[in-house]
Amino acid sequence: MDRRTFAAGSAALLSGCATVDARPRRLATCTPLVPVQVDASRVIRTVAGLRPYRKSGFVVRAEQLGTKRLVHNYGHGGSGITMSWGTSKLAIELGLQGHSGPVAVIGSGVVGLSTARLVQEAGFPVTIYAAALPPDTTSNVAGGQFHPFGLFRDDSVTPAFREQFVRALEYSWRRYQIMVGDDYGIHWLPTYVEASAPEAQVIANFPPINRTLTPAEHPFPLDNVVVYDTMYVETGRYLRQMIRDVQIAGGKIEVRRFGSPADIAAIPEALVFNCTGLGSRELFGDQELQPIRGQLAILEPQPDIRYALTGGPGYMFPRADGIILGGTFERDVWEAVPVPATIDRIVSSQKRFFDSFRCTA
Repeated sequence: MDRRTFAAGSAALLSGCATVDARPRRLATCTPLVPVQVDASRVIRTVAGLRPYRKSGFVVRAEQLGTKRLVHNYGHGGSGITMSWGTSKLAIELGLQGHSGPVAVIGSGVVGLSTARLVQEAGFPVTIYAAALPPDTTSNVAGGQFHPFGLFRDDSVTPAFREQFVRALEYSWRRYQIMVGDDYGIHWLPTYVEASAPEAQVIANFPPINRTLTPAEHPFPLDNVVVYDTMYVETGRYLRQMIRDVQIAGGKIEVRRFGSPADIAAIPEALVFNCTGLGSRELFGDQELQPIRGQLAILEPQPDIRYALTGGPGYMFPRADGIILGGTFERDVWEAVPVPATIDRIVSSQKRFFDSFRCTA
């Protein structure tokens, strides 16, 4: 089950929470956890981002653009963090074969930075061209969970795409593991999900710990809970470190906006990787791309929260820069601005949920 499937049951879950409020908190058969202190007064900022979604999944494809070779790497939906290293690996395998000379990457989000680093690791000089730099990119707004979510629609992908997806996910899974630590802001956390069965294992060892809990093993007002372990990325810190890595390795970054493919044809590099995300709709006419708006309320940090949750009230991811509350999946909305009424619903739903714990640490 992914976060979107889980969120679909929000109404039923919240009505269940209202009933649970009357239950006694001190129960002999309940494993306690520290609840998140959710209150509007603890909200330190609100943000909204637009996920670049395609029902047929991400695009990794090469074509000629005049005398240049153009390799596309975009359309990651809600899985930009998760899939970035993997699809970038597919893209450089497609683009670097037989190439010599400098390389251009368009886009400075997580996909563009991953592509640029892999180009450098293969021994090529790279220049990143971007209309905006972090923190003014969609990647900065991401929740940061490693989990393939909101990436494609099952009935719209081909067997060949599924093979690409598995290869990319496997590489990303391995790559993030060697980056765990404070430098990149990547940490492991147990993650609790409402489900009737454990998460399906797409690749080996993901998720590594994955089991259904009995009611005595958790404090949540839920009938069926699965726990698994995965990694979480503090996106602001991660993107800053990735930019440093690119620059330390000799990479250049140029702020430049491309209005058409003809503008790309004017840059000097013969090999170009397009990592513009939602920008590829206008730049290359990909009308299948549509924005999926996600809104977040960030609470002040609470260091004693050492678990994550996805469920009816949305998701809760604890990070050093704040407690991330989210879970909206708003199709074809082009305004990357938080809506106060929606933020209020997110905070209220999360508050009801955490106030209804059956026992607390």
